[in-house]
Amino acid sequence: MQFRYVKWDPERHAKAMSTFERLMDLFQQLLQFTAGDAAEALNWLTQLDGRYGLTEDGMGIGDFIEELKRQGYLSEDEQTGLLQITARTERAIRQRSLEEVFRQLRKGGRGNHKTPYAGAGDERLPETRGWHFGDDPHLLDVTGTLSNSFRRAGLDDWNLAEDDFEVYETDHRTTMATTLMIDLSHSMILYGEDRITPARKTAMALAELIMTRYPKDTLDIVAFGNDAWEVSIKDLPYLNVGPYYTNTRAGLQRARDILRRRKNRNKQIFLITDGKPSCHFENGRMYRNAFGLDRRIVNKVLDEAVICRREGISITTFMIAHDPYLQNFVHELTEANQGRAYYSSLENLGEFIFEDYVRNRRKRMR
Repeated sequence: MQFRYVKWDPERHAKAMSTFERLMDLFQQLLQFTAGDAAEALNWLTQLDGRYGLTEDGMGIGDFIEELKRQGYLSEDEQTGLLQITARTERAIRQRSLEEVFRQLRKGGRGNHKTPYAGAGDERLPETRGWHFGDDPHLLDVTGTLSNSFRRAGLDDWNLAEDDFEVYETDHRTTMATTLMIDLSHSMILYGEDRITPARKTAMALAELIMTRYPKDTLDIVAFGNDAWEVSIKDLPYLNVGPYYTNTRAGLQRARDILRRRKNRNKQIFLITDGKPSCHFENGRMYRNAFGLDRRIVNKVLDEAVICRREGISITTFMIAHDPYLQNFVHELTEANQGRAYYSSLENLGEFIFEDYVRNRRKRMR
C-alpha cells in the first residue's frame, strides 16, 4: 500500500466540509461576538451570505435555521417567537472556545494537578527513596532494593533487611478551587477595542477545560461592575458589559466568600480586567470616581488583597491594557497579595491563563 502526502490546502479542506458544517462553524463564531444573541448572529450570517454567497447545495439560510431547530441547537420562545440557543449550543460554544484558546492542550488524566511536592500520587517518578511503613508495594524498586542488599550482605550471606527496600517517588496530586473574576465595566468596549469577547471566550474555554480534564476541581465565575454577582457556567455565552463603574473590591469580596465555602486545599482567584477600580460601597452607598486612581478606592481594594493572602488565596491578575499608570495599580495589588500579574494582549489572554492554571507553579500545601 502506498501513501501520498501533500501540502495542507485550507481551500480544499473548506470544500470538503458540508454547507451546514461551514455555516455552523461561522454561526458559532458570530455567537461569541453577539453574547449569545441568536437573532443578531443569524442577521449577520444572512448579510454575509448575501455578500459572499455562503450557501450552496440547495441549502439557504432558512433551511439552515430549520436544521438547527431539528438538531436541537435552536429553540423558539412560545410567547415571543424569538429564536434562542439551547444548552447544546452553549456546550458547543464552550468546546469551540477550548479548541481555539487552548490549542496546545495535551491529552492526559482527569482531575489532578502536578505540584512541586512529592507525596502520595499516581504518577511514578524516576527518583527513589527508602521504604516507609504504609508505602504502596507496587512502587517497590526491585533493582535498587537488591543492590542495597548485595552491598550490605554480599553474595555468600545474602538476605533482605528493612533498610534495603527502595520505593519510587510519586507526584503529589491535588485539587484546585478557582474563582474567575471578569470585569464588565463600560471600558471593556471603549477605546476602539472589544475586550469583553476574548474575556468571555476565555471563561468558556476554562470552564470546559475544568469540566472535561479536571472534574475534581471547581470553577466559579464572578462578574463585577457597579457591584459583583455570581454567574453560572451555562450563562457564560451571554455575558456582556453594562454602563458600569469598576467595583474590584466587591468582586474580590464575593470571590473570597465563594472560596471560603470550597473544601479544596488550594484556592486561587483569576482576575481579568482592563482598568482601574473606580467605585466601592461605603455604609450602603456607592462612592465613585472615574478619574484617576482614587486612593480612597484603591486602598480598600488592597485591603482585600491582603485578606486574601492571609486566607491562603492567591490572586493572578490578567491585565489587558498597557497604560503604565494602570499597571502601577496592578503592581500594588500583586505586591499586597504576593500573587502574580500578566500584562497580556487580547490575542494571547487565553494562553496566559491556560499556562498559569495547568502548570500551577505556586502551590502551597498546608
